[in-house]
Amino acid sequence: MAGQTITRADLCEAVYQKLGLSRAESSELVESVLREIADTLVRGETVKLSSFGSFVVRQKGERIGRNPKTGVEVPITPRRVLVFKPSNVMKARINGDSLPEED
Repeated sequence: MAGQTITRADLCEAVYQKLGLSRAESSELVESVLREIADTLVRGETVKLSSFGSFVVRQKGERIGRNPKTGVEVPITPRRVLVFKPSNVMKARINGDSLPEED
């Protein structure tokens, strides 16, 4: 299973197969959920999906980096980064462990 990537189209197809919605409705449902997650993150809010994990936007301050080729110090501008933190339930599923209580 390593190396396989799930696409939006794959998600839409899974919704179509499992829920019995039309392909168009399945696609709109997936797009709507992804849009809501993205809009929430753009506003700087956290998205927590129980038993799955949390998407958090973090602010990184300005810092000094170094060009590895030349060794010249370069300022790295402040920016926001997106971090995903899997829940304990997801970590257990990935590792094949027995499932802990939901967080």
